[in-house]
Amino acid sequence: MNHHIHHEHTHHEDQQMSASHHEHEGMIGDFKKRFLVSLMLTIPILLLSKMIQEWSGINISFPYDDVVLLLLSTIVYFYGGWPFLKGSLDEMKQKNPGMMMLIALAISVAYFYSVGIILGLGEGHDFFWELATLIDIMLLGHWIEMKSIMGASNALQELVKLLPSIAHRIDDEKIEDIAVSELQTGDVILIKPGEQVPVDGKIIKGATTVDESMLTGESLPIEKKMDDNVIAGSINQEGSLTVETKNTGESTYLSKVIELVSEAQASKSKTQNLANRAAKILFYVAVFAGVLTFIIWLALGYPLSIAIERMVTVMVISCPHALGLAAPLVVSVSTALSAKKGLLIRNRTQFEEARKLDAIIFDKTGTLTQGNFGVTDLMPVDEISSNELLRLAAGVERSSQHPLAKGVVKRAEELQLSLPSIEDFMSITGVGLEGKVEGTLIRVVSPRYIRQEKITVDELAFEKLSEEGKTVIFVLKNKQLLGMIALADLVREEAKETVTALKNKGINSIMLTGDNKKVAHWVAKQLGIDEVHAEVLPDDKSRQVKNIQLEGRKVAMVGDGINDAPALAQADVGIAIGSGTDVAVETADIVLVRSNPKDVLSILELSRSTYNKMIQNLWWAAGYNVITIPLAAGVLAPYGVILSPAIGAVLMSLSTVIVAVNARTLKI
Repeated sequence: MNHHIHHEHTHHEDQQMSASHHEHEGMIGDFKKRFLVSLMLTIPILLLSKMIQEWSGINISFPYDDVVLLLLSTIVYFYGGWPFLKGSLDEMKQKNPGMMMLIALAISVAYFYSVGIILGLGEGHDFFWELATLIDIMLLGHWIEMKSIMGASNALQELVKLLPSIAHRIDDEKIEDIAVSELQTGDVILIKPGEQVPVDGKIIKGATTVDESMLTGESLPIEKKMDDNVIAGSINQEGSLTVETKNTGESTYLSKVIELVSEAQASKSKTQNLANRAAKILFYVAVFAGVLTFIIWLALGYPLSIAIERMVTVMVISCPHALGLAAPLVVSVSTALSAKKGLLIRNRTQFEEARKLDAIIFDKTGTLTQGNFGVTDLMPVDEISSNELLRLAAGVERSSQHPLAKGVVKRAEELQLSLPSIEDFMSITGVGLEGKVEGTLIRVVSPRYIRQEKITVDELAFEKLSEEGKTVIFVLKNKQLLGMIALADLVREEAKETVTALKNKGINSIMLTGDNKKVAHWVAKQLGIDEVHAEVLPDDKSRQVKNIQLEGRKVAMVGDGINDAPALAQADVGIAIGSGTDVAVETADIVLVRSNPKDVLSILELSRSTYNKMIQNLWWAAGYNVITIPLAAGVLAPYGVILSPAIGAVLMSLSTVIVAVNARTLKI
């Protein structure tokens, strides 16, 4: 019964996640549609506007032209302005005025004043053209902005996708394929070579090696035998396994990771962007300046209609078109620039925060290292040469898919050694490989086999290699030792350069890994990293990030595995290596498409210059108000200088052009 409820529950969660994703896409489409419709209607509104006609010398008039103007403007106000009117109600409920209330104030004052003018309730010009252009530009700004901010809801969907949907259940010697969601604790399942483990469980028959690197960060495949545990989402490499199910559904390790990701994402700071803070101030300024203007003009003995016109002019001019575009334009330019640099920005707020970073945490496997094993040392015994040792080992290893085997073969190919043919190849699980090469039995084995068979090796050399975190394999001819080959996950050259460059910028590099301390410190030494956290359990990674944040440091996390997803979500800025898992990529704020850690430097530079451009643009946009509000209020009226709405519009357009041109000059 419980099981059925659980299945319904996860299904419901899946539906919720995909619903929120579609909702986000729907909102982008909605802004686009409203913008295009409003833009089409703005053209006749401009042509019919008396102020624009006086200004341009064009004269278009026909019976009831003012009624047509009123109808078109009403559509633009209610249809185009709806997101802002609705948004302003939300801001009002939260008692937190921002961009939405500022826009709603300007368009509502312009609309209702203009309706009054058309209905003959007062003297003066209507503001319909101002209303329409303001709505167009604000819709355009919001549409650009929403397109560049991608929802992070996909991360959890990607994690759910990782689990296989079918399991092979063994029932009375019969094997049946059933949905993983139908598995119950205690069920016995078969996992074939190359398949993903569908649930957490205990091996009751079989032995194999399992790749858990995506989940735990452990770079080497792990040997598993009877009574060992396997975790959902890991990959069974060699043998067939019979497994008794322990945890299903929400209690599996992977589901706990999913939960951690969603928690960390939910608690991420929703910093209000700068334009919104500027809008909040301007909203109060607009209301205060408008009311003050109205009172002063009335007090000076002017008729009510003139006092209202001045107040409306001030309130409409207070909402600078340029403010709506100041940030989105810079965002779209920096997004295009970053794409050229191989950076995919998914979360703008966090990207802009990158300029403040003072610590960057790197996951080791696949980020600082290549994630592939390479030969580091060849130690032949007696007469045999290094190349001959490698040639014989590669001859046997060529028939295996093991990462260590691939490393040996790759090195032999680099040295252009001609590999011998092999007969009677055999993989001995947990021990190594053997086969007949040129008539002689060659074995490539693990230290465990050497210990079992009590074969004498150079213990000092073996210890030294192990201390450096290298994996050592032994090559035997019959029972005689030919030599040792050491392999390690090779350090990326560009990772070294990145760490040095960050050091020069005063940013601390930290290494975080599930691998053992010896391996971690050996890699860190090669890279020049001083701070190392090794043997970190996957669900501990996000806690480690939190601890570093508690020291008051601004932290970025660079990683590529499922096990990095919660840490990426917890960090101030999450950066995923593009070649990593979909989950890491979906959880991150920024994705390095080229999988090059050096691109972290580009993020820091671009973040800094993007932020500076935004500040410049906001000054231009809001600075326009500093000049126009007093002029619109009539500060210079005693000297015969009054800012007519038409001149206000010219200045407004000028400020919009400056902001647009300034955004385009962004470079890194």
